Amino acid sequence: MKRRTKVFVGTALTGALLTGSATVAGAKGWWSPGPKDVRVMLPEGQSNPAIANGVATGGEVAVYQSSGLGPSPLNPAAPEGTSERYTDPALTEGAQGVTITEAQALVVLRNIRTNLETAGVKPADVITMKAYLMKPPGAEIADYAGWNRAYRQYFANIDLKSLQVVPVSMGTSAPKPPLLANKARPARATMEVASLAVPGWLVEVEVTATYNKKR
Repeated sequence: MKRRTKVFVGTALTGALLTGSATVAGAKGWWSPGPKDVRVMLPEGQSNPAIANGVATGGEVAVYQSSGLGPSPLNPAAPEGTSERYTDPALTEGAQGVTITEAQALVVLRNIRTNLETAGVKPADVITMKAYLMKPPGAEIADYAGWNRAYRQYFANIDLKSLQVVPVSMGTSAPKPPLLANKARPARATMEVASLAVPGWLVEVEVTATYNKKR
């Protein structure tokens, strides 16, 4: 798939908080992983970071790599080829101020969840993520804020100290429980690109996840 990267933004890489073999490390005291370990470096002093600083995997850790996935055309009321076509009104019902990028990202992340579960892993097992965004029609830059709101609906929404689910906002609506409670913080890069393969797409995401042998 042809992509011309226009802006490389916020490449804060993170690791998922997995059950079993995963270990969380702060910025200090980082050490190399054992053959079957997944080790995550999180920012110091933060109980609910969106992403972490890095992730390390041992040589015997089995991983799954998804393809880049985009949104499905689930809004038949919108014309074909438009950005609105690639949203799901059911996901944003009742919410106010949801941007088109945010609405598409919600569909993409749900597609990622389905893809992972088909492969025998879960969103909680995700260790890396790359997000490609196009700027919406008429906008000067990609909608990073909308993307980040959608991301919190599926990732990084459990406080790491209290282990409580953190309410998140959809659009300008008041925070509510997320669509999926998940404490994973994948190593993430987000970038604006000049084009995506499908006319109307504003979001495409690919992830890497690890297989938990204890599951």
